[in-house]
Amino acid sequence: MPQISTPYHHGDLRAALIDAGLDLARTGGPDAVRVREVTRAAGVSPASAYRHFADHRALLVAVALGSQDLLAQAMRERISSLVADASGTQEQAVARLRGVGLGYIDFALAEPGWFALALLTFDPAGAAAPSVTVAHEVPPPFQLLIDALDGCVTAGVLSAEGRVNAEWPCWSAVHGFADIATRGPLQGQDAPTLAALGVHVVDRIVAGVRSR
Repeated sequence: MPQISTPYHHGDLRAALIDAGLDLARTGGPDAVRVREVTRAAGVSPASAYRHFADHRALLVAVALGSQDLLAQAMRERISSLVADASGTQEQAVARLRGVGLGYIDFALAEPGWFALALLTFDPAGAAAPSVTVAHEVPPPFQLLIDALDGCVTAGVLSAEGRVNAEWPCWSAVHGFADIATRGPLQGQDAPTLAALGVHVVDRIVAGVRSR
């Protein structure tokens, strides 16, 4: 699993506060990321946080972006392991798409606190609700899905017509499973059962993509 950096020692305070926020969110989720708690964990005064973040919301977004990076890192690792075992352009494209979905689910099951936080980003310019973009940038995990689907088109696994908006049913299915497995009716299931169900969900998605 991804690791975060070491505590603050008179270095980059902004990075240290983000790391402290990630430490808190790992076990406590988004609600644990509060200015007072984050600064206490970093060993600085609450006032020092406002030299780097305009308010609590800005701090939360920064920590959530860090969580997104950790999610993307885990997804890339799963993608690499699957692609390494695949032969041929089409099978590698399929392996990449499977890696996106399985890496997403693996991370959600292993790090539910970070996973919940990763989806709380929103545009900082007065947006009232969460958005898939932050400052008009596509989050790295979502970009990995887009790239994998585009790769399926290039490899001849998915038609250009079938590619149109394909990221939305793919993401909806994988995220829906991850959500009910971490916060919904499946959260009490044992790890092997959840892992097997996750594989089944991803394989159904891949089969649907290949049929298109």
